[in-house]
Amino acid sequence: MSANTLGETVWELPPLILHPFNERVPPSALLENSKAALMMAGLIPDDGSDRDELTLRLLSGRHAEIRMLFFLGKDVCRWLAQCQECIGRIPELKGAELHEQSFAGLLSGSPPQAVREKLVRWGVSDFSSVFSRAVGLNAVFSQPPTLESLAEEFLRNYHSYADLMYRCYMESQPHLIVTAANFRFDLYASGEYSRLLESEWAAD
Repeated sequence: MSANTLGETVWELPPLILHPFNERVPPSALLENSKAALMMAGLIPDDGSDRDELTLRLLSGRHAEIRMLFFLGKDVCRWLAQCQECIGRIPELKGAELHEQSFAGLLSGSPPQAVREKLVRWGVSDFSSVFSRAVGLNAVFSQPPTLESLAEEFLRNYHSYADLMYRCYMESQPHLIVTAANFRFDLYASGEYSRLLESEWAAD
């Protein structure tokens, strides 16, 4: 369903607040994961590591990525519920088939320009895949999965599985497709948002 029935009205949604990952995974560990994948594919020279060691490095790195996406998805899913609650209090939007999936599509597909620009400044260029996979993983896992609980096939190709999880989530509920033409929101890192609130309180 498209949003062409909403006219030109713009509604403000709650801000999306992202918290830092408490994973303590250094960038070097993720780099090693990428190098291991390239070595196993024969795209760069190997460093003398045997196949089992490379496989372990690859799978450990994939697991770290999954956990980071999972925790990101926790923040996003909390925001989706807040959006649903906020919209439920607006009389003119009752019966408009606005569900959490509507706002998941807004975030991953057509967020406000200011949000896009901020994500790019943060180095997140492929925000659509990042957010959709984060939501997909949270649609399946209630807790961050352990390395031992995940099959090697899933770890190696989790991007594809997470994409399908997101698609299943989006198709599980008929919903209105919305864009930034009708719904606006801001994006903050948690520390940044705390400082903003402090400055507002100080001004009062």
